[in-house]
Amino acid sequence: GPLRGELMWQSVLDALDAAGAEPAGAGQLTVLDLGGGTGGDAVRLAGLGHRVTVVDPSPDALAALSRRAAEAAVEITGVLGDSADLTDHVAAGTIDLVICHGVIEHVDDPAEALAAVAAVLAPSGVASIVVPGRLAAVVARAVAGDFDSAQALMAASVADWDLAELGPRRYLPAELDELVRSHGLHPISTHGVRHFSDVVPSSVAEEDPGSREKLLLLERAARSRSEFAAASGGLQTLARLDLS
Repeated sequence: GPLRGELMWQSVLDALDAAGAEPAGAGQLTVLDLGGGTGGDAVRLAGLGHRVTVVDPSPDALAALSRRAAEAAVEITGVLGDSADLTDHVAAGTIDLVICHGVIEHVDDPAEALAAVAAVLAPSGVASIVVPGRLAAVVARAVAGDFDSAQALMAASVADWDLAELGPRRYLPAELDELVRSHGLHPISTHGVRHFSDVVPSSVAEEDPGSREKLLLLERAARSRSEFAAASGGLQTLARLDLS
C-alpha cells in the first residue's frame, strides 16, 4: 500500500545520499533500477534530475513504466532483461547508483546477481540492496501458530535456500553482509525498512492519517537505530564499490 511505498522511497533517498547526490537540479547521477517494474521509484528519481535506466524482465511492467514516465514528462530508459544478462545491456563501470530492491530474494543465483551489480558500478559507485528479513518472518509465523514454518525458516541457510519450499530468501544481517562483501562491495550501513508496518493492522495505518504519520515517525526513528535492523521485515544494505 501507500505506506509501504513511502518506506521504500525513504530507502531510495538514503541511497541517493550515500551516493553523494546533490539537491534536485544541482547534479545528476546515473542510476540503474534493477527490477524496477512499473517505475514507481524510477519516475520520482528522474523527477529529481537523475538519469535513470530500469532493467526488468516483464514487458508489461516496462510498458506501464513508459506510460508513467510520459505522464510525468520525464525520460527513463526501459530495458527488457534481468540480473543474469545485466552486463549485456549496461556497460561496465558506468553506474553511480544501483537500486536493487526486492530482487536478490527471487533470483536463482544471488552471487551472480551481485557480481553483475558490482560490474556495472562506476568507481566508488553505490549499491542499495533491499531483501526480506528472516527474524521478523520467524516471529510472525510463530505468533500465527505456524510453528513448523517458523522452525523451517529459523533453521534455513541462504546458501542452500529452497525457493519452492520456503518462498523468497529471507536474510539475517550477517548473511546479507557476507553476500555483499564477497563481491567487492563494502557495506556503508544496514537499516531496517519495515520494523512495525507489517504487523500493524492496515485499518490503523491507512484509515487514520494521524496514526499513519505517527507510524512513519516510529519507523524513521527505528531506522536510525542499527540495533533494530535484525528484527525488521526488510533489510537495506548500502554498499560502496572499492576498486583498491
